[in-house]
Amino acid sequence: MSKPRIVFFGYSEVGYECLSLLLERGDNVVALITHEDNPNEKIWFKTPAVAAREKGIPVFTPESVNNPEWRERIAALEPDLILSVYYRNMIGTKILDLPPLGAWNMHGSLLPAYRGRAPINWAILHGESRIGMTLHRMVKSADAGAIIDQNGVNLSPRDTAEEAFRKVLPCARRILARQIDALLAGKVREKPQDESKVTYFGGRKPEDGRIAWTQTSRQVFNLIRAVTDPYPGAFTDVGPARLMVWWAETDSAVTRDRHGAPGEILSLAPLVVATADGAMELTRTEWRNAPEPELSVGQIL
Repeated sequence: MSKPRIVFFGYSEVGYECLSLLLERGDNVVALITHEDNPNEKIWFKTPAVAAREKGIPVFTPESVNNPEWRERIAALEPDLILSVYYRNMIGTKILDLPPLGAWNMHGSLLPAYRGRAPINWAILHGESRIGMTLHRMVKSADAGAIIDQNGVNLSPRDTAEEAFRKVLPCARRILARQIDALLAGKVREKPQDESKVTYFGGRKPEDGRIAWTQTSRQVFNLIRAVTDPYPGAFTDVGPARLMVWWAETDSAVTRDRHGAPGEILSLAPLVVATADGAMELTRTEWRNAPEPELSVGQIL
């Protein structure tokens, strides 16, 4: 009997890891549908196209799979099962309804919390102490389908988003390894999400890295670690110049018991800036857009 035909939608290193698992097992992956790398995005992760091409799996990069042409092409692949892992676009119900074994998604949060885009960055921004991955049925609404399995990890209050990503990455492969046989046999157990506990967040843009000094030191620190390299970074503007803040400390010898108006420069060397409830030492910075301006103690950023 022929093996079930899998159409894999995926991107990011999570997609790479999950597709690699299927290929190592010898599962019948008939196509990868993925994205072209964005030249304006720092690609710091492995992508599933690498794994697919090594095994001769056809790779497609449509701008949208929901137009009639691509719906027909996907239908012609005769998928028995669709698996989506960090695919960035919504997949319409006409495609989700194709495979008799269902369409399933690996999402980067412990659903029902953090539905939507960039869940790890949002979790760091909100100071979460635990994150994870969830395998769930795909339905019309994003990340809203019944849950099959979850796995999580604990975070340090100093983890950056990339460090959190590295910690949680093995969870996806772990979940898929213990559920793939049930998926292919059509014997999964599903649990509906608790709608009373849903949180949803949209995609993040570089402008979302703007620091609000009227927030607490912890809130500003969480923003910095949520968007620091390899993400676009946190920043504050001084006239035409932009000060990128790649790292900061909230509890150093030069910040303790220091207070001022939010955004007030309290020291130049080291650079210390007041927040709503204290002060931060900006330890790794970079000026952009214009020459480094003259700063002064008492100046408000």
